[in-house]
Amino acid sequence: MTYGICHLGIVPGRSEASDRAEMVTQLLFGEHFEVLDQQEKWTQVKLVHDGYECWICSKQWQHISNEEVDRMVKHGTYLVGEKWSHLIDVESGDQLPIPYGAVLPNLANGKLHINNKQFLYKGKIAAIPAEMRSSAITLINTPYLWGGRGPLGIDCSGFSQLIYRQMGHWIPRDAYQQAELGIPINSTNEIQTGDLVFFENEKGKINHVGIALEQDKIIHASGKVRIDQLDDTGIFAKELDQYTHKLSCIKRILKI
Repeated sequence: MTYGICHLGIVPGRSEASDRAEMVTQLLFGEHFEVLDQQEKWTQVKLVHDGYECWICSKQWQHISNEEVDRMVKHGTYLVGEKWSHLIDVESGDQLPIPYGAVLPNLANGKLHINNKQFLYKGKIAAIPAEMRSSAITLINTPYLWGGRGPLGIDCSGFSQLIYRQMGHWIPRDAYQQAELGIPINSTNEIQTGDLVFFENEKGKINHVGIALEQDKIIHASGKVRIDQLDDTGIFAKELDQYTHKLSCIKRILKI
């Protein structure tokens, strides 16, 4: 089995081996994956943390050994805890911008390495589990981007996945997959901070997810990461004076 790692800040993951293909997700620095197929310009990968499959540019990743993967798993996971930070390449002095939620493999005493390259990291490390509300609000006003998982653009399920990872829980990539987890909650009156709230389209299929901040407030990515009112009907946008999303179900994964 061949493994690789994302060695750049944010890398697009596409549905097919083409620059014109849909971006279905993004890889963040330090995330590792299994290599499924390799072409001259494109590599098909399966992300270890959520099993998601996509194509990435062959210039935007590095091979890592099975021993390196084992070492990373054994060492534990450290995550970037601020909206943007950077690494310093020890050899060249170059800076590498890395986003909130990026993985810091083999971090020890402010240093980390990928293969033979060593970096310095002086930024904030996320406390795991992080405090849900403060973690979620870190990305407030981040633009909505289909397939996005970072502070330059994020989609609804990418947002919930990223925040839950800061809490020490690895959940699937897509909203319908996330909805299969947890304990059902019957009403918004029973909501606790951190509950996942799912919404459906006119065909009854789940097409949106957000994170409850309290019984009548939700933070979610719709146009941008925002806070809106929530009740048993769905999400109510004050500035539009209308409901924008129809409630489907509520799930509790965390006990906060």
